[in-house]
Amino acid sequence: MRPIIRRITDKAFTILTGTSAVLLMSVLLIVLGPMVWQGAKAVIFKDTVEFRKMQLDLYNRGNSASLEVENSKAESFRKIVYETIDKFKHGIDTEELIDRSKQVYRQFRKELRYKGITGEEYQKIRSLAKELRDRLQTAFESNDKKTIKENIDYVLQYRSDKDFADTVAVEFFTLAEDFQKSIENIDLNKRQQYTSSLQQVEEIIFRLLGPRPGEPLPALTMERYGATRWDLAQKLLDKLLWSEQWIQKEAGQPLVKIRASRAEQFAGTKLESLFGYAENNLAKMLKPKFTFYWQYFIDDSTPGHYFGGVRPEVLGTLLLTLLAMLFVFPLGVISAAYLVECASDNIAIRIIRMCINTLAGVPSIVFGLFGLAFFVLFFIPLFGGPSKPCILAASMTLAVLTLPVMIRASEEAIRSVPQTYKEASLGLGASRFRTFVKVTLPAALPGILTGVILSLSRVAGETAPILFTGAVALGPLPKSLFDPTRTLSYGSYDIAVGDRLAMMVPHNQYGIVVTLVLLIICLNAIAVVFRARMFRRLKGH
Repeated sequence: MRPIIRRITDKAFTILTGTSAVLLMSVLLIVLGPMVWQGAKAVIFKDTVEFRKMQLDLYNRGNSASLEVENSKAESFRKIVYETIDKFKHGIDTEELIDRSKQVYRQFRKELRYKGITGEEYQKIRSLAKELRDRLQTAFESNDKKTIKENIDYVLQYRSDKDFADTVAVEFFTLAEDFQKSIENIDLNKRQQYTSSLQQVEEIIFRLLGPRPGEPLPALTMERYGATRWDLAQKLLDKLLWSEQWIQKEAGQPLVKIRASRAEQFAGTKLESLFGYAENNLAKMLKPKFTFYWQYFIDDSTPGHYFGGVRPEVLGTLLLTLLAMLFVFPLGVISAAYLVECASDNIAIRIIRMCINTLAGVPSIVFGLFGLAFFVLFFIPLFGGPSKPCILAASMTLAVLTLPVMIRASEEAIRSVPQTYKEASLGLGASRFRTFVKVTLPAALPGILTGVILSLSRVAGETAPILFTGAVALGPLPKSLFDPTRTLSYGSYDIAVGDRLAMMVPHNQYGIVVTLVLLIICLNAIAVVFRARMFRRLKGH
């Protein structure tokens, strides 16, 4: 009976163990799967001609001749968009029209002074020009089409006047004719509404296509190019075609968000055709192509991680991680060796062990504040270093953070070394120190490397401790250990705290996180391989 029960128990335990492993893998896939899918879009995606222009300008990457041909083809389709907007603006941008009429009047008045006419003729022509300007301004400001027609007709009757021929005043008549045509299909009572909606349309067009040809380049790099990715372009197209409005359908009820067609908002105007044209010709304006952007891992990034890659963040993370392990490994092993080999089980050692266990559960932000107060403001300046956040302070803070984990893992590894190893060494006349260095430590090293693996993962992924002690969102590559550095964890945090930016570049945020995960996996893999070699060496292979 007992053998049967034992077999059933063994099978049940095996099934439970296998089920647990499957569940753990499922949870891992559920957590990492969407993250990896989104992060892969930072490297594999459909780019646009704007992306290729950005690559050529910022990284000198690509063929300038072929890009120029591509860009000229795209500009031929974009030109229609700009022309449509400009034609519509002539009827609603009252301030611009009034400013232009004033400017024309001032320039014409200067021309009159050099025409060689009498003072009386000068006053007569200038008074007429002033009246034309005032009539135009009255027409521009009016919402009554009858008033507009009267004033425009009055201005246009002087179109063939010889006093205005071949002068800048001819633009009075051009403004009048353009305005008259542009308001034919516009409800002038909605002019303010049109102006507000047009500003939104122009902003979306700017983000979609970038600055107009001939316009000065904006100061911010992220504003010098349009949509560099096809997925972003499609989101912007949706915003162009549809506006979101909050309305109250029933009294006393909360506002409800609805999507309204912009084409219907501008129905009957010259701008109505823009939306259908943009929807049908977006690919011709942006020239999308599939790309494998492997340079993501070696390119520098622009402010806000809007463009570029993660090279400085990868280097900074590696530097902090390896330097922190350089501090924590000897301290952890020496501390564990003392607790196991030298210390007796008295009240003082129990207090030390309790403190170590307590430190393992302290929130990481507390270690960050400790690092700021001790390393940044006291310890480093004590030896003549600068009192500022830097790599050295951040790495020492991370070392203190992970020291309890390292001590506990090393302590258990040293305890697991068979007592016979030590007795044999001591029996041969070796000292306790030599026994530990030559016998105990090599035998415990594979277990100690387990602590290294745990410490690596935590050190590389921490943000709070380096927030105050050595991480920056933007800056050059560090030249010494007394400079701050960019890291992957802080880069992801920097994007996340900017709501608008995080929504604009979700691929970069996920890309940084996935890069951090891959980096940790690579570091752990190296440690695992090294540990496996140590096991084989101990077994005599």
